[in-house]
Amino acid sequence: MSRYLGASCKLCRREGTKLFLKGTKCFTEKCPVERRPYAPGQHGQSQARRRKASEYAKQLREKQKIKRIYGLGEQQFRNVFQKVSSLPGVTGHNLLATLESRLDNLVYRMGFAPSRKAARQLIRHRHVEINGKTVDIPSVIVQPGEEIRVRPKAREMTMVQAALEQSGRGGSLSWLAIDKETFSGRMLERPTRPNIPIAAQEQLVVELYSK
Repeated sequence: MSRYLGASCKLCRREGTKLFLKGTKCFTEKCPVERRPYAPGQHGQSQARRRKASEYAKQLREKQKIKRIYGLGEQQFRNVFQKVSSLPGVTGHNLLATLESRLDNLVYRMGFAPSRKAARQLIRHRHVEINGKTVDIPSVIVQPGEEIRVRPKAREMTMVQAALEQSGRGGSLSWLAIDKETFSGRMLERPTRPNIPIAAQEQLVVELYSK
């Protein structure tokens, strides 16, 4: 699977909003999205002055934004959509709930990593456990009631300590319980759309893939 190796801020500028891909730096540094509120590249400013975007363009941009927020590749994202499309309920809501239930997202939400990218690295290096069992796959879907814990050897890492010093991203989420003293947390229930703090129009993604 290919990985994006360019500047994270370019992705934010392309979507026209902060995606918080750099973790705490997004709060402490002057964001390029604020300095240059147009897409990157030599045609970025001219594109901003073009006529109103088509419906397809809006759907595509919304899909790209959600995909980049959670750090998924195109095939990964499509696979997730295909799985949730057969579930009962609103497909768009199920899509976001499933993405929020990924292990890398939960490690980030609980404040054990400054970004989802950093959370994936933490997991791949076998620093995270689910119910006492070491897991090294960031895409694992965590079930309600399961305990996520940072292993003892990783608790003194500068990255983990710095993330915990910041205000808890998951502290106000009713579906998460976090114990910073034991570096652990639980997903109490499957998140619902009103409790997912993502500014996205997921219905546009459903319309895009339904064509």
